Amino acid sequence: MDKKKIAVPLVCHGHSRPVVDLFYSPVTLDGFFLISASKDSSPMLRNGETGDWIGTFEGHKGAVWSVCLDTNALRAASGSADFTAKVWNALTGDILHSFEHKHIVRACAFSEDTRLLLTGGIEKVLRIYDLNHPEAPPREVDKSPGSVRMVSWMHSDQMLLSSCTDMGGVRLWDVRSGKIVQTLETKSPVTSAEVSQDGQYITTADGSTVKFWDADHFGLVKSYNMPCTVESASLEPKYGNKFIAGGEDMWVRVFDFHTGDETACNKGHHGPVHCVRFSPGGESYASGSEDGTIRIWQTGPLTDHEETKSHAANGSVGKVKVSVEEVSRKIGGFHIAEEGKTKEKE
Repeated sequence: MDKKKIAVPLVCHGHSRPVVDLFYSPVTLDGFFLISASKDSSPMLRNGETGDWIGTFEGHKGAVWSVCLDTNALRAASGSADFTAKVWNALTGDILHSFEHKHIVRACAFSEDTRLLLTGGIEKVLRIYDLNHPEAPPREVDKSPGSVRMVSWMHSDQMLLSSCTDMGGVRLWDVRSGKIVQTLETKSPVTSAEVSQDGQYITTADGSTVKFWDADHFGLVKSYNMPCTVESASLEPKYGNKFIAGGEDMWVRVFDFHTGDETACNKGHHGPVHCVRFSPGGESYASGSEDGTIRIWQTGPLTDHEETKSHAANGSVGKVKVSVEEVSRKIGGFHIAEEGKTKEKE
């Protein structure tokens, strides 16, 4: 049974409450970055490859439920229980915009062109803010049938995707009409929905099931039963041959996309796993837990042979391609990140 090797993750401490959302930026000139949301009200930014802390966004007065970075990782956004969604300068940590809502904001997402911010929450309203005109009232999309759990953009910002906390299904909205054009039916509420990097699949987690949907025709492609109730799932972005899932049993599992067979089971968290995400090149993946930690796991064993073969977008597996100087460009302006510099030599 040596195919299931024991993985030793990078453990990222810092949050004092459960970690409830994770988001990787695309690859930028400075590498790629990982932002985390926590019930401690303070999102954190990290080097996505090493896990090193860069800075903390301070300003929310309630649990932060959702976070994201724009395409260039220059701005971050967060949705909070303090009834606001905030947009941050990801280089300095300053608040750029604070958008007031009438209830808890559970979800936020930048459009692909980074011009718009989509939010949703307990109010059952999807709002679209024009970041070029932040003072203007947001566009409000038709009422969601339930409290909004998560949101995303797809099809070059022509469609929206949302799920609800209190009912099954994923709703697909036409941006121009503001109407639901399709519903992906599930028995349980969808706690995680991710559009694959190539735009081919929508990966959902509902109850103890992970499903893959055709993102163009919206048919169900694959459905796999999980060993426990799972809260989050993510498809490997480069080859699409594996996926990860995490949930109530505290373990992060890796599965074969084509067969559904479990190929690895990573143990280490001390509480349910609320979120899992693959890095943009697929060479690692992160998990966030009720225990307040983030763990970054390498995709496979780090043998010389595999490192030579690796085609990962950000350099060979396990090797740090992002230089200290490049990351310092990101860190240098972050006015609350001084202590984060001490770890960059690693």
